[in-house]
Amino acid sequence: MGIEIGGTKLQIVLGNDQPAIGERRRFDVGKAGGGEGIRKQIATALPELIGRKQISAVGVGFGGPVDWRTGKICCSHQIEGWSDFEFGQWLQKLTNAPVRIDNDANIACLAEALQGAGRGLNPVFYVTMGSGVGGGLVVDGKIYHGAVPGESEIGHVRLDKSGMIVEESCSGWAVDKKIRAAISKDPDSLLGKLIGNEMSGEARFLRKALESKDPLAKKILEETAEDIAFGLSHVTHLLHPQIIVLGGGLSLLGEVLREAVHRHLQRFVMHAFAPGPEIRLAALREDVVPIGALLLAREANAASK
Repeated sequence: MGIEIGGTKLQIVLGNDQPAIGERRRFDVGKAGGGEGIRKQIATALPELIGRKQISAVGVGFGGPVDWRTGKICCSHQIEGWSDFEFGQWLQKLTNAPVRIDNDANIACLAEALQGAGRGLNPVFYVTMGSGVGGGLVVDGKIYHGAVPGESEIGHVRLDKSGMIVEESCSGWAVDKKIRAAISKDPDSLLGKLIGNEMSGEARFLRKALESKDPLAKKILEETAEDIAFGLSHVTHLLHPQIIVLGGGLSLLGEVLREAVHRHLQRFVMHAFAPGPEIRLAALREDVVPIGALLLAREANAASK
């Protein structure tokens, strides 16, 4: 079994050792219910999903720092009610199976390294730009772990000395905020007309505006790509991955985002490392964390024998 717990969605899948997803349940999560609400969703969904099947192991990708050795959650930056919760123990009692838990970006990186855009390349760095900004590093087919409770937190890398961090510019909500500010000054832009009276999720209109070559959309894209590239330049100078994989909701902008990030990253990388890592879009899309969770479950199953 693989479980993804993010800032806006919960996915529970059953799969095999390949890994391949067989069955899936997807739920929206809300801040109001907090961590307890998400745990209730899991507890309610499992009996119907499992039925009479035997679960050999469970892998979990959690949207925040965790103690990967014990399954204890450090915190969630988006949903209350997770701090210091012994989630591994709770889930093991619920499933009667060994459980492994890791940060969702870490296991997404594992999935892309072994099954997706990073296959055959090493090291692989993954950055997700969605409800937050996270990162993961896989070296020689294994997740790199620093001191507990986390590592590769590119979203919290500072863009300047004032304290501005990557997540405040390059997450989905940050881009929504940029768009709202921009169209308040230019409501007659194509982007403004596409959005109309929408009050949230404005970033989903960006791709269509870019396809129509809207100058305002292009400006927002370039600003966001430049900031994520600047953050990735620190990753490059410290770790020098062979490839950087772009994932999360904003990566669905596609080639225009990939090209812009690649172009700006070349400006920030020292000459000795030029042209810098290859930049690719995530190949596994919405399956990336569930596939990573199944890979984690496979490891837990092997370790339990």
